[in-house]
Amino acid sequence: MNTLSVVRDFTATTFRLSTPIIFAALGGVISERSGVVNIGLEGMMLIGAFGATVGSYYSHNPWIGLLVGAAAGGLAALIHAILSIHFKADQIVSGVAINMLALGSSNYLLLLLFKTAGNSPAVPTIHWKIFAIAAFILAFLIHYFLYHTPAGLRIRAVGEHPKAADTAGINVFFIRYCCVIASGILAGIGGTYLSISLLNRFTRDISAGTGFIALAAVIFGKWTPVGALGAGLFFGMAYALQFVLPGLLPHGVKIPPEFFNSLPYLLTMVVLVGVVGKAVPPASDGIPYDPKESR
Repeated sequence: MNTLSVVRDFTATTFRLSTPIIFAALGGVISERSGVVNIGLEGMMLIGAFGATVGSYYSHNPWIGLLVGAAAGGLAALIHAILSIHFKADQIVSGVAINMLALGSSNYLLLLLFKTAGNSPAVPTIHWKIFAIAAFILAFLIHYFLYHTPAGLRIRAVGEHPKAADTAGINVFFIRYCCVIASGILAGIGGTYLSISLLNRFTRDISAGTGFIALAAVIFGKWTPVGALGAGLFFGMAYALQFVLPGLLPHGVKIPPEFFNSLPYLLTMVVLVGVVGKAVPPASDGIPYDPKESR
């Protein structure tokens, strides 16, 4: 295999594998900019992937599958919003509960609807490049929205100083609900990509930690949309190395495949060790808001 072919394949694989990370990371940015930590991105991706599979399979139309997957992710996010915003539950615990619920329910429904505990039947698909292009465009649109529109200013104000925002007449609860649900929709689209684009079926635990990688991308990207885009590409490159590096080893040199499979997670830990202390989240990120405190 010549160098040009290796570079071309590596680039395509990077874009292909970074796309779901970027969608989920953008959702994480929106949620955390409003002051709500969304640990449940992994579960929302999983629910979105299953919803997209069901919608695409029964309608024979992948675009309907996309809508169902996005809606499923948004519904899961609504549960997280109700628990963490209305009932002021611990946002980390709520997110973990969403992840557990998604894993258990998707496995059960896979068996119930498709009579299989492993893979669903094949479904109609959407070409991966459509998702990849949309992810790039969306990152810059969200950046413009957050930093150059009045609505974006309100979101950032709610995430930084909800008491001051409330005093200024901004509905903190409404903003946070909208942002958390939007994060679920984006994570659901990321999951949709996995099931009806990257693959053409749903498999058990199809997200395989992608939502957690997306959380790392939010931090690595310093809670900005363009930063999350760059971080998503970085982690997508780490995934792509799994497929490229084995073919570049000198003849006779053998490295266990488990090493290459662990690269994305190893790089995630390295990045977080180097970035966490330097990256500063929104001031009220993860802190439930009580309107009585503003009076």
